[in-house]
Amino acid sequence: MTMDSLNSTTSTATTIAASTTTTASRHHPVKHVHTPLSHTLSLIEHTSSSIRFLILDCPTESTLSLYLEEFKNLNVSTVVRCCQPTYNSQILLQNGIDVIDLPFKDGGAPPPTIVHQWLQVVESKEHKEPTTIAVHCVAGLGRAPVLVAIALIELGMAPLDAIEYIRGKRRGAFNKPQISYLDGYQRKPTTNTNSFRTSLGRMFGFGPKPIVTQQT
Repeated sequence: MTMDSLNSTTSTATTIAASTTTTASRHHPVKHVHTPLSHTLSLIEHTSSSIRFLILDCPTESTLSLYLEEFKNLNVSTVVRCCQPTYNSQILLQNGIDVIDLPFKDGGAPPPTIVHQWLQVVESKEHKEPTTIAVHCVAGLGRAPVLVAIALIELGMAPLDAIEYIRGKRRGAFNKPQISYLDGYQRKPTTNTNSFRTSLGRMFGFGPKPIVTQQT
């Protein structure tokens, strides 16, 4: 895959983005809330799901309270950390927000075990819609966007469209190895007719519903 082939998907992804925003707004009422962190957050939506994804950089102990306000505004129910913890998750847990640690190598692609656990996290929200899953690494430009792109691909979006859509929302997302990984990503098959994939138009490919634990 070349960068030219990636750029050729721009118009397609733009159309997807416009359609996504219109449909998703019916699930999540738009809140015009401007805060000091608004410009650092990237809200990712898909027409086939009322589950939204929020990509962000890494909170710290001193900024966590600001992020918590954003999470409340955007109905975040789960925070997934792709990097080593930089803050105590207790304040999030006390506010009803689960924290899941799925760390993997900076600048790299997630191993199969992380992908599996990530898809379990997403599937666990099947009966809790509408909701938002926040995902962060350090800068919010590599590992977190990769996980969100995987979810969009599982929802039926073509890999290059998912990449371009996220890049349109978050400039600088993905490096070349991550783009190559996503371009070759294959959706997971499903034989369970009661799965989340079936309930979202046979788009997801998950296994049995998991138990998601709270971690600190």
